[in-house]
Amino acid sequence: MPYPEYICAPMRNELTSVGFTELKTPEEVDATIPNSKGTVLLLLNSVCGCAAGTARPGVRLSLDSAKHPEKLVTVFAGQDMEATAEARKFTLPYPPSSPAIALFKDGKLVHFIERHHIEGRSAQMIAEHLKATYEEFC
Repeated sequence: MPYPEYICAPMRNELTSVGFTELKTPEEVDATIPNSKGTVLLLLNSVCGCAAGTARPGVRLSLDSAKHPEKLVTVFAGQDMEATAEARKFTLPYPPSSPAIALFKDGKLVHFIERHHIEGRSAQMIAEHLKATYEEFC
C-alpha cells in the first residue's frame, strides 16, 4: 500500500516549490532521463525521517550554487511505485535505495548518493557534497 497523499504532500511540495518536476509514471521517467541533454538531478524522495529529513533540505541548499543541474526531477518511493521502479533502472548497478540522489549527464548516470551516504549527515554536508559534484559535472 502506498503512503497516504496527505503525508507525502508536504514532502513533495518541499521539492516542487524550488523547481523540481514530479515524475509520476514510468512513461514520464522514460521520456525524461535516458535521452536527456545536459544535466538532470533525480531525487528519489522518501517518507523515511532518518534520511529524507536531511536529503530534501540538503538538495535545496545545494541549488544555491553558481553551477547546478539544468533539470530537477523527483519520484516518490513508497507512493509513485511504478515511476520509482522505472527510475531505479537508470541507477543500476546501485541497489534500490531511498532516499537517494542521482546526477545524469546526457542521459548517463555520473554520480549517485545512496541512503547510507545520507544517513547521519546534515543537510549542509549533503549540500556541500552536491556542490562539489556540480562543479565537476555541470
